Amino acid sequence: MVSAVFHSPLEAKPVMPAAKLAAPSARPVAAPAEVEPAPRVPRDFRAVWLRVLPPLLGFALLVLVWELVALRSTTGFPSPLATWQQALSVFSDPFYSKGPNDQGVGWNVLSSLQRVALGFGLAAAVGIPAGFAIGRFEFLSRMFNPLISLLRPVSPLAWLPIGLLVFKGANPAAIWTIFICSIWPMIINTAVGVQRVPSDYMNVARVLNLSEWKIFTKILFPAVLPYMLTGVRLAVGTAWLVIVAAEMLTGGVGIGFWVWDEWNNLNVANIIIAIFVIGIVGLVLEFALIRIATAFTFEEVKS
Repeated sequence: MVSAVFHSPLEAKPVMPAAKLAAPSARPVAAPAEVEPAPRVPRDFRAVWLRVLPPLLGFALLVLVWELVALRSTTGFPSPLATWQQALSVFSDPFYSKGPNDQGVGWNVLSSLQRVALGFGLAAAVGIPAGFAIGRFEFLSRMFNPLISLLRPVSPLAWLPIGLLVFKGANPAAIWTIFICSIWPMIINTAVGVQRVPSDYMNVARVLNLSEWKIFTKILFPAVLPYMLTGVRLAVGTAWLVIVAAEMLTGGVGIGFWVWDEWNNLNVANIIIAIFVIGIVGLVLEFALIRIATAFTFEEVKS
């Protein structure tokens, strides 16, 4: 009799050697370790450190040179520590008022910003439409470009006596000086933006018989906006520079007058404090306008 032998399904496949079984399982375990990315924390920390370290070194160099100048000075030039202590005293009550010629640094900064806002606002209201017109019409461009080229390089303080003569007052004369000096960047940059609008856009507008208002709102304004904001950014920097010089000559409440008044009192520490205040306010204005300009600047996406 022949007996049939039945094998269980579990016994159907022969057992593989241990070496062959171990080889396939070793690859999946080792692969994640080879492709695992390096930790990002050190890289991010290094990027932040490289961004923070150079400005800190620059300020440290400034303080070092400042300290050396103070040590070698024979006229009582204040050291960084003495200026810092004076700054704490000045900013402990920045809005005190003891008369028209004795007010805190806060009131002086606000008065200067008010003059800048008025002069700059008038310049924007006139300069931006003028820039659109000069860039849009060739006749106006040929008529006004030589005049702009002649007046733009004139020093800001040269306009101040004209303002004093015409307006008979220091405050309107300072506003006039800001206006006439900050209008040129807005006119020039706006006109350049209009002239750089692609001619195809204007040809399509002519084919569609669009009105001037439609051309302005649908074509010119969106295309010229980045140029216009660049002119505004340059103009506000010019306005903030001009107001300090104008207030030194016209008097009254303002950061420029405060600098000149402290010089008359031989308070050099307050002059240095005013220099830092002027720089910080100008930096804040510049940063705010750069962010606005960046938000309205569109770059072409390349495929």
